[in-house]
Amino acid sequence: MFSSFALSHAWLIPLLPGLAFIAAGFLRALPRLAAAIAVAAIAASFALSGGVIAAVLTTPITVEAPHVAKLTWVMVGNLVLEMGILVDPITAMMLFVVTTVSLFVEIYSVGYMKGDPGMGRFFSFISLFVASMLGLVLASNFLQLYVFWEGVGLCSYLLIGFYYQRVSAREAAKKAFITTRVGDFGLLLGILLLQIHFGTLDFLALRTLVPLEALTLGTVFLTVAGFLVFIGPIGKSGQFPLHVWLPDAMEGPTPVSALIHAATMVVAGVYLVARAYFIFAASPFLMDLIAWVGGFTAIFAASIALTQREIKRILAYSTVSQLGYMMLALGVGSLTASMFHLMTHAFFKALLFLSAGAVMHALSDEADIFRMGGLWKKMPWTFAAMAIGVLAITGLPPFAGFFSKDEILFAAAEVSTPLYILATVTAFMTALYMARLLFVAFMGKCRTGTAYHAHEAGWWMRLPLVVLSALAVTSGALGHHWGFGAWVYFGKPEAGAIDMQVAVLSTVLTLLAFALAWLIYVRQTVSSDVLAEKFGLLYTLSYHKFYIDEIYAGFRRVFVDGFGKLCYWIDIYIVDGVVNTLGLLVRFMSGVLSFFESGQTQFYATVLILGAVLLALLGVYYAGGIAFVGGGF
Repeated sequence: MFSSFALSHAWLIPLLPGLAFIAAGFLRALPRLAAAIAVAAIAASFALSGGVIAAVLTTPITVEAPHVAKLTWVMVGNLVLEMGILVDPITAMMLFVVTTVSLFVEIYSVGYMKGDPGMGRFFSFISLFVASMLGLVLASNFLQLYVFWEGVGLCSYLLIGFYYQRVSAREAAKKAFITTRVGDFGLLLGILLLQIHFGTLDFLALRTLVPLEALTLGTVFLTVAGFLVFIGPIGKSGQFPLHVWLPDAMEGPTPVSALIHAATMVVAGVYLVARAYFIFAASPFLMDLIAWVGGFTAIFAASIALTQREIKRILAYSTVSQLGYMMLALGVGSLTASMFHLMTHAFFKALLFLSAGAVMHALSDEADIFRMGGLWKKMPWTFAAMAIGVLAITGLPPFAGFFSKDEILFAAAEVSTPLYILATVTAFMTALYMARLLFVAFMGKCRTGTAYHAHEAGWWMRLPLVVLSALAVTSGALGHHWGFGAWVYFGKPEAGAIDMQVAVLSTVLTLLAFALAWLIYVRQTVSSDVLAEKFGLLYTLSYHKFYIDEIYAGFRRVFVDGFGKLCYWIDIYIVDGVVNTLGLLVRFMSGVLSFFESGQTQFYATVLILGAVLLALLGVYYAGGIAFVGGGF
């Protein structure tokens, strides 16, 4: 059967896009052929992922009893490093999400990148990006995961800086790479600690050893190691305070933004926490830390999105906020709710970004929503897709976000009232800024000539919008109906029931946010400019992203540059001073000695005679002195 073949050959899922990376790279001068190879490779991986899901559903593969295939990678003395694949329901779900979103993003890219001189290079890079993410998902140990983790970081650098001719793109790529390296360094330290302490990095082995460690020796070591590991997801998944790279990642082509925000780079951190959940669950401190970092990130990013004007930047901060939701769910103990929201978010966030890309494509890369308007008549397909994406992310029933978001709210309510209130307020803010985006960009009158002449995208770009719209509508209901929590969980299966009180409150707040946005931005009953003046300082802080970038820049100037100047002073005046002083002393002594090394025989004979005379005189003097002393006695 195909499912058995797919399970036993799951290693082909990342390999095929990896091979497409090489082939498209060599054929980048033939962009259409490079695109065809890339799309065919991810389509094959998508089919194999479907077979893996079928195998997981029809065989006794569970979270507790995964399918594992390993081989020896490196053997040095007693150190044995292995690589392999680990397939369980979490892996299967992630494979489906990554390959589905990647497939339709690449199909969309065929139309979006048409005519771009870097089209072949784009499909080469994006194939490597997908391959790295799929390899990360299938990894059976921390070391293998870390290798692909770094591969994902490399590809994000290459794709964010794809238009390297632009200074802003180059700077954004460097910012993303350097910021995530901070997190990756913490992750590496955590991995090394685990290897030194437990002697293995295998997930299944650690899953057995960690609970024993917690029972016998306590959780101090696990808290330290887990904290270091968690720094990696803070960087990759854009959690505060390492979130600053994510909004600037918009410099790459829009399909890259969709892929980064929906199915690859940023969800890697959430997946890592889920995969290593046995470490975090052993430490109450780590669970609280994850929950509060996620909760604060969610409301912090939402407060920034309220005032942004660029369409992709609004969506970027919404991604940061939704990732905070996922981390919050993990922190309060519901891996099921977090992974469920990861899945639904991937579909509607890819839909939102691709819809934004269609808008910018039609408006000659115009990104300011206040320079759009009236697009619902000009681009009805894109408007429908964007509206579905907005309704899904705001969590209105029966769209996908309703089921996954309300599971997170219910999980938070059962553990912490402050976290539940924070998450509920975030849900209201999410609905407000997403309704603002939809109403300002698509409703009213065309505000510019570019918007007036906008046109619908071609079918290469429209088809993915249709499919992702269907998933944004149905994935939540289907996951809830088929018992997502009975399949993806930690410890014991979760029922995933919807709490009516939580659901009704969140729905009412969402509708109120839509009504408020309608009154402000469509009916203009209340002027948005007046509101901005009224809120004064708060509006300024939000619009300028609370000056986090400026704070980091100031920290760099004062501490990093200052420390560099101190080291420079020490190097120049102390290190070089000592070395140069010794050099001058040697030079002086050599000059003195060189006076006596003239190479003239007459001079040497004269010095010899004078020396002999001097010695003779000294001898006579001392001999006379001794005689005198002797005569005195």
